[in-house]
Amino acid sequence: MAALDWSKCPAVESIPGKVGGAWVFKGTRTPVSLVFENLEAGVTLREIVEMFPVSKDEISAVLEFAARSLAAPDAAA
Repeated sequence: MAALDWSKCPAVESIPGKVGGAWVFKGTRTPVSLVFENLEAGVTLREIVEMFPVSKDEISAVLEFAARSLAAPDAAA
């Protein structure tokens, strides 16, 4: 499976020198990967919003982007 092209997701950014260039939610130092790791561990969206400086809308945008990207080869373009 190919890696997602996060540059096409408007809710995230990658800045060299900021969190090692990892994809983070815009304006934060919160890596996108934390959402997936926490969901996998059974943490709810509400709990993630309470734990990190991200909104439910931002998390939804990331999840929708990932779902569209994985559904079809060029669906997120």
